[in-house]
Amino acid sequence: MTQRDNLSLSGLLYDFRLLIILFLAFRLLTLMIYQPILSSGIERGATAGGDFFYYFQLGSFVQQGDLPFRDWWSEFPPIPSILNTAVYVLFGGNGYTPFAIMYGAIMTLFDLGNLVLMRQIGTRLHGAANGMALAWIYALSLAPAVFIWWNFEPMVAFFLLSALWAFLNRRDGRSAVYTLIGALTKFTPAVILGAIWRYRPPGKALRYSLISVGGFALIYALLFAQNAAMTAPSLTAQFNKASYQTVWALLDGNYTTGNFGAATERFDPANAYRLNGSPAVIPGVARLGAAALIGAFIFWRTKRMDDKGIVAFTTITLLIFFLQAQGWSPQWLAQIVPLLLLCFPTRNGVLIVVLLSAIVFAEYPFLFLRTGDTGGRVSGALLTPFVALVVARTLLLVGVCVALFRRLTREVPGTEY
Repeated sequence: MTQRDNLSLSGLLYDFRLLIILFLAFRLLTLMIYQPILSSGIERGATAGGDFFYYFQLGSFVQQGDLPFRDWWSEFPPIPSILNTAVYVLFGGNGYTPFAIMYGAIMTLFDLGNLVLMRQIGTRLHGAANGMALAWIYALSLAPAVFIWWNFEPMVAFFLLSALWAFLNRRDGRSAVYTLIGALTKFTPAVILGAIWRYRPPGKALRYSLISVGGFALIYALLFAQNAAMTAPSLTAQFNKASYQTVWALLDGNYTTGNFGAATERFDPANAYRLNGSPAVIPGVARLGAAALIGAFIFWRTKRMDDKGIVAFTTITLLIFFLQAQGWSPQWLAQIVPLLLLCFPTRNGVLIVVLLSAIVFAEYPFLFLRTGDTGGRVSGALLTPFVALVVARTLLLVGVCVALFRRLTREVPGTEY
């Protein structure tokens, strides 16, 4: 191979347009091979194991004139339910396959946005070469490629990263709007508010909060005015669930996933408050209070005031929120993976992502697919590996938090934000 050939190959790796083409081609060609279908009530193809069929069922309620937050409740904020209904109206009338393809295509576009943001944020934090390398690593990571066909989590990650990118560029108003939209999709993008109050003067932080929190409150005021009973579960249902797939679930003796039941149960808001499992040994208020105290300690001990500090602070806030939660969902990797890569742009960082992904996917779907004859409850020979996976995942995330804390408490001269 000549020197010119080597230079050409190196140039290909820095061609972001080529990476986008490969990124989209891999996902769309995978869809051609593993088309989502529903045969005799069994889901097959790229969406098998995910939530798309559940979204399809929720969207189909519109056929009888039933709309989300008016006629049925959801465990999520309004945007996912509106999206489910809109995609069904436009494509679901022809069956599950068109619905799933279009839903996945929408998530692919959001994940393409995540790829672009990975390069932009990575370049700002670590330089152009490392920013491009992080984009390649993200494109080759398994979790993002899987979740575009399983759930709407790529959309959540997009608004979190967008809010973070705008904040780094001191476009606080735009960042607040992204945070608002993200919180209306899922609560977790709101964790950036902690970084806002740590890295902005009180006046600017207050204005940011008024936009994001005030906008959220206004939207929900309108929804409550329409139907309070069907709106309330979107704020409370997740916190009323029995524990699942966490160390808290091991203490409680709950060895199942955290599903709410059939889609048809969404017409009775009482179903959002039914406890499917053993009650918590450690109350949620105690967990949340402990997490708040840890967060406050990190807040006051943080000394690193540069862009890397902002990203690390946002990441540790998100991980603490996940660790205190009574449940764990594998799709949270869609938010965790890009932040971990941005915080640890090293071989060890990539290995952490690979190891975490392996643990998460070994738990679900690999292990849980073998619980069909027990109604989704882990028991017998599966119990030991299940406990080991939950503990290993928890310890790994705690270890990451410790590493992030050490970075945040190390002052970097000349980087006052």
